[in-house]
Amino acid sequence: MLIDTHCHIHEADYPIDIDEVLTRARAADVQKMICVGTSEESSRRAVEFADGKENIFAAIGVHPHDTKDGWEAITAHVDKKPVAVGEIGLDYYYNHSPRAVQIKALEGQIDLALRHNLPIIFHVRDAFDDFWPILDNFQGIRGELHSFTDTKQHLEEALKRNLYIGINGISTFTKSDPQKSMFASIPLDKLLLETDAPFLTPIPFRGKVNEPGFVKAVAEHQALVRGLSLEQIATSTSANAAALYAL
Repeated sequence: MLIDTHCHIHEADYPIDIDEVLTRARAADVQKMICVGTSEESSRRAVEFADGKENIFAAIGVHPHDTKDGWEAITAHVDKKPVAVGEIGLDYYYNHSPRAVQIKALEGQIDLALRHNLPIIFHVRDAFDDFWPILDNFQGIRGELHSFTDTKQHLEEALKRNLYIGINGISTFTKSDPQKSMFASIPLDKLLLETDAPFLTPIPFRGKVNEPGFVKAVAEHQALVRGLSLEQIATSTSANAAALYAL
């Protein structure tokens, strides 16, 4: 069994027929997936999409890009059984929202997650110098760094804080040797697999819209570079996802 811990197939503009996507996911042994919110509307769509589907789960959160529009409205969905708060964090690469606004929203959403005993899906880009001190102001955080592509140094900082590490198609097509080395060094007991569909399609599906079934390609690549079997990768990463998100 494989689990796609991060996708956006619930969005209104997802361009592929959902029934076909779910059929292909099952054929690829992807038996569970988490649909991740990035705004109040996106979070509402995620919980509605997951409702009544035993193998699809929702996370609610406001992406740092959208924090300029506020984040508090997602609290209306916290009683609809999301498995996480996310994706939330800091993104200084684009700065679509002012940094001070991003920080305040991150702190508020961390507090929301802790009050409801939910794990957190973090999005952090070019912002770790601010992120780590913020994280360390809170106790009891459980979560993952989604789409992690940063340095071994920041990987070690994440592991010190007992965070899980989510990787996706980037791990299959990066040309950066330091990134390749970093991906291969993530401890198996902290590794999570994701697609971020419809984005970041892995090899050998480059050029196509990403979908949860393609997480198998990420798993196969990890098996290859680590010298492990696909079954070992699938078993470990699925157990990690189940432990963190209570799937």
